[in-house]
Amino acid sequence: MKISLIICTYMRPQSLRQLLQSVQVQSVIPDEILIIDGSVNQETQHMIAEMRNVNLHYFLVPDFCRGLTKQRNFGLDQVAPTNDIVAFLDDDTELTSTYMEELIKTFAADEMISGVGGVAINENGWNLTAPDKKYDSYRYFQFEGFVYKEGQRNVVRNYLKLQSNLGPGKMPDYSHGKTCGFPLNDKVYEVDLLIGMSFAFRKRVFDSLRFSTYFEGYGLYEDADFSIRALQFGKNVINTKVQLSHYHHPSGRPNSYKYGKMVVRNGWYVWRTKNPKPTLEHQLKWHAITLLLTGIRFSNALTGNSKKEAFTEAIGRTVGWWSLWIRKPKK
Repeated sequence: MKISLIICTYMRPQSLRQLLQSVQVQSVIPDEILIIDGSVNQETQHMIAEMRNVNLHYFLVPDFCRGLTKQRNFGLDQVAPTNDIVAFLDDDTELTSTYMEELIKTFAADEMISGVGGVAINENGWNLTAPDKKYDSYRYFQFEGFVYKEGQRNVVRNYLKLQSNLGPGKMPDYSHGKTCGFPLNDKVYEVDLLIGMSFAFRKRVFDSLRFSTYFEGYGLYEDADFSIRALQFGKNVINTKVQLSHYHHPSGRPNSYKYGKMVVRNGWYVWRTKNPKPTLEHQLKWHAITLLLTGIRFSNALTGNSKKEAFTEAIGRTVGWWSLWIRKPKK
């Protein structure tokens, strides 16, 4: 199977260099690597000129194509028509040496699989369960012999009976799913949602779909939106053998107020993509969880380490929630 790798980047030459170095040593090298650069200087371009990756193609996009969603769609237009798989990676990731090999194996194993996601091993919070220890079900989530310590927001949701009734990666009818991911147990799990830092689809999916133009600029949750719409072509899976590290470079991200507003408005948009006609119960749960998470961010402004960021994000979430009653996102 032939694979195209698209990396959209913006002003992160050193992070991108680290990623490309990890691509160089893959057990299976991508058939083409497309760098879609939205930078406003030439540092990334100069760095690319020093790299020795085979099959590497660099594109500096014009102003009107800048932004994650637009750059992804631009990259899709450059993909070789004979390739079978199109993979996307965030520019602040680093691959294990068998990433591409395991990705291709996953697609080859089942024709019904149309989308595959990987796991960030440096963010994985799962541990094997201790046989002699009892775990508080409100504070720990147990799954297939592993245990995950819940964060504050999920502990509160557990106590208030607002937690998802589905497994990780699945979106309930009220949208707010489990955010724990999967343990590193070499298994493959069917999911609804794939994460844009590391996902790939068969090219036939992109022959019919593109990333939604609703998500411009930072593009928060555009990966979730695309994953849901791609389900019409088959199933999405997470393969815990498809491994990488994700470093969350701080540059290029919106300020915390804009981020908070996006969380709510873009979250509403994705929810209605999955469940366009929610029942009253589902609507009440979505709003209850949204307001709960906003309240937790306000509390973080009093007790957390980044008080100013938490407060401004909470304000953004509040403004985003009120704005839904005035002007809902248009699909």
